[in-house]
Amino acid sequence: MPFLELIVPCGKAEQARYEHALEDLGALAVTLLDADADSSNEHAILEPGVGETPLWDALTLSALFAHDTDALSLLAALEAFDGGLDWSQARLRAVADQDWERVWMDQYVPLHFGKRTWIVPWNQPLPDDANNTDAAVVRLDPGLAFGSGTHPTTSLCLQWLDAIAYEGGLAGATVLDFGCGSGILALAALKLGAAGAVAVDNDPQALIATRDNAERNGVADRLTVAAADQEVPARYPVVVANILASALDRLADTLAARVQPGGCIALSGILFGQEDALLARYAAWFDDLQVVREDDWVRIDGRRRD
Repeated sequence: MPFLELIVPCGKAEQARYEHALEDLGALAVTLLDADADSSNEHAILEPGVGETPLWDALTLSALFAHDTDALSLLAALEAFDGGLDWSQARLRAVADQDWERVWMDQYVPLHFGKRTWIVPWNQPLPDDANNTDAAVVRLDPGLAFGSGTHPTTSLCLQWLDAIAYEGGLAGATVLDFGCGSGILALAALKLGAAGAVAVDNDPQALIATRDNAERNGVADRLTVAAADQEVPARYPVVVANILASALDRLADTLAARVQPGGCIALSGILFGQEDALLARYAAWFDDLQVVREDDWVRIDGRRRD
């Protein structure tokens, strides 16, 4: 299946805003390229590691959209989304299908979060530090879904789950992963001691990736995977939602209703500077709200009022 590719140059300082706009308007994948590199440069593709930021001053963002996307409508929507960004140099073209998620797999290495959590590519051996009985290891193949552990939004959530597990808060609990992507957060919760997990997403590719990864990790019998419009409403002691700020605002009532009294929630996918509005929004239901930042992204977490 072909795709519509949008290519736009940007500076390092604006990279997060461009990427946020592209993802919010439906980009299936966003790749960071060195604007000054030629095609033979083996380091031309950038997937920042945990705690790292892009080093290039001049970047090019390549975003893939569904092949039937209306190009002019897309550009107009991008300009309306963030009028402070320059989309005049954006180029659009049709490209043949490629295995895009494999472009960066060669550079995808095992990642460690908190005290016990390890995210290890399915095709790589376990690091020595992860090869012990206390490690919570998730073997992952993201497929076409978001969630490899390399992005700060996912990292923030994994650290939060690891800390809850360390305090005993996952033992016997059922966790809701709302906007599951690859299933990485639900799987980590299960490996950290949760009794069960429910993974919800509106992207069919995410549901496929989550089911495949659950089978790969031997936890499919403890995981329920559901499309967002087929989710059975319930209340959970632990809820994590790694989606964009606009969706967190729109779904505040829904997400608050999913957390049982005394339960905890983590909200991620929030650019630094967007947190104040969400803090005010969720204060209607949650106490002890706090903000944790990593690079240009933040996590909000709190406890549901009785």
